[in-house]
Amino acid sequence: QVQLVESGGETVQAGGSLTVSCAIFGYTDYDYCVGWFRQVSGKEREGVAQLHFGSAIKYIENSVKGRFAISRDDAGNVVRLQMTNLKPEDTGEYFCATRAGVCGGKWSRFDYWGQGTQVTVSS
Repeated sequence: QVQLVESGGETVQAGGSLTVSCAIFGYTDYDYCVGWFRQVSGKEREGVAQLHFGSAIKYIENSVKGRFAISRDDAGNVVRLQMTNLKPEDTGEYFCATRAGVCGGKWSRFDYWGQGTQVTVSS
């Protein structure tokens, strides 16, 4: 049974930085894609960053490129989303999700989801 647990969401001031984490349980190999998504009030859920856990190949959406980064913990099962120069429009619920295989910049068919962690950026 695959389980994802996000953590690290909090309220930060605009211009600040925050890292949220996704702990991943239940996989028996490393051939899976981890995606970070966000749900901003009044907008559709959007993917912001992906990482293939086995190869560490990454993909960052243009909307956050230069401000967000994704990384994995080589010693464990954690994938982090590092966010810098945060803006009030980054406020939302952040989710991690996984699916088998490569990422390829595609945002569909993620099978497993975490419960989300709230990020609030105050102006």
